Amino acid sequence: MAEYQSIKQTGERPEGSYDAIVVGAGFAGLYLLYRLKQQGLSVRVIEAAGGVGGTWYWNRYPGARCDIPSMEYSYQFSDELQQEWQWSERYATQPELLRYANHVVERFDLRDDITFNTIVESAHYNEHDAQWRIDIVGEDSAAQSLIAQYVIMATGCLSVPNVPNIKGLSAYPNPIHHTGKWPHEGVDFTGKRVGVIGTGSSAIQSIPLIADVADRVTIFQRTPNYSIPAHNAPLAPDYVQDIKSRYKEYRAENWQRGFGADFRDSERSALEVSPAELREEYEDRWSRGGLAFLAAFSDLAFDEEANATAQSFIREKISAVVVDPVLAEALMPSTPVGCKRLCVDTNYYQTFNRDDVTLVDLRDNPIVEITADAVITQNEAYEVDMLVLATGFDAMTGAVSNIDIRGISGQTLQDKWQEGPRAYLGLAVSGFPNMFTVTGPGSPSVLSNMLPSIEHHVEWISDCIAHVRERQGKAIEANADAESAWVAHVNEVAETSIYPKCNSWYLGANVEGKKRVFMPYLGVPPYIEKCAEVVADDYAGFSLS
Repeated sequence: MAEYQSIKQTGERPEGSYDAIVVGAGFAGLYLLYRLKQQGLSVRVIEAAGGVGGTWYWNRYPGARCDIPSMEYSYQFSDELQQEWQWSERYATQPELLRYANHVVERFDLRDDITFNTIVESAHYNEHDAQWRIDIVGEDSAAQSLIAQYVIMATGCLSVPNVPNIKGLSAYPNPIHHTGKWPHEGVDFTGKRVGVIGTGSSAIQSIPLIADVADRVTIFQRTPNYSIPAHNAPLAPDYVQDIKSRYKEYRAENWQRGFGADFRDSERSALEVSPAELREEYEDRWSRGGLAFLAAFSDLAFDEEANATAQSFIREKISAVVVDPVLAEALMPSTPVGCKRLCVDTNYYQTFNRDDVTLVDLRDNPIVEITADAVITQNEAYEVDMLVLATGFDAMTGAVSNIDIRGISGQTLQDKWQEGPRAYLGLAVSGFPNMFTVTGPGSPSVLSNMLPSIEHHVEWISDCIAHVRERQGKAIEANADAESAWVAHVNEVAETSIYPKCNSWYLGANVEGKKRVFMPYLGVPPYIEKCAEVVADDYAGFSLS
């Protein structure tokens, strides 16, 4: 490439040439930009949205909030930032999380290095120069090519909305809103007959608020999900002060827990305690609320008999809330607790006691088509003026797979992943030198507290780049054998657990035609240990050229 040659000959960097291109300006992209700039690299972040925040830029549906407590779902790379930022609630809302992201941008002077409203169409590797050419298209449809030694996919695990293939949906003349791409101006449900398709996390958060405004809400449920009450509340000043007085130690403690979060992990087996102790622990977890319910006993994620005790408890709670026993039964999952993403809610089950809320169980009564004014099922027509698609995402790999990425010998990433995603540690892909992924397949990612996982990956990647530069290397690449061994290990660990026991987005089962492979790695501490061992062993499993 002439551009690269000119850098070596003149020492000057031509326009459009960088040390690193980062794709995405969510929490991963922002920290990458900060970290790599601190190392003296020239960096450009390319972002499809009109602002920063990633998931929290797009997901603006009613009730959108984090399911990890705010005091943990935040950066820890700057103690000053941790101390100065004030979270208002136990679980931060989308607007507050977006304000936080923008605060970080302004505080660390990052905005000028981000190109907004721009799509990355392709990224092709040139073996001779060990450089990537990244083709982008801006909002004015102007195309441009950028050159970089490194390309880092900070595209997020939940960033590509999954739209179901339903007859008539594309021709529906009334408003359709996907929870993953919500209008910035909001949606007025007043007097509307709203159809909600899906009962995952975004539906569970939004349905109670939609029902408070709409004339009628009809919910189309393929499979029910378990949900735990959030018990959200303003943060008590004493609690905040306590955490901030020992933030470093608190973070380090959490990083040693299975999910990398303060779930108060228990070492007791659900099968080795008395019935009274079992109920006492579940009642305590239920009354406190949140995802920590999953850690009530050490074997809930690994033993189906132990997990069945949690299933029974939650079904009992649903029966106690939902007045109609037939409706309550329809809302009860038959799968293990946790094999689909456990949800956190405020008054979700209570909403089904309303006369203006209807649940349609698609297992017995599937959708046939959508017409101009109704959702037609096998048995009935349900009139709707507006549709909300709470149908989730093409998780973990969707955004990366949507880019035309070509590595050594022109191999495409789509071909490489045709039988399911393969990556070494979720950080790098064999055959694609100098390309990194943040919280990619094969890392704890969505089975962990995402912010610390993002920070860990960003620091690992930036340290790896520093290592290559110190060695005056041109390229670093994951070895095929190391990648295969890691993929096998990820699956071996998964098979010891309840996670592959149901069709979840962890396996890509929600996306039509997607190969079903369990994508996240189960267990934060052993994963962190493995990443450290790789570095200590001179980046074992990687080749430096």
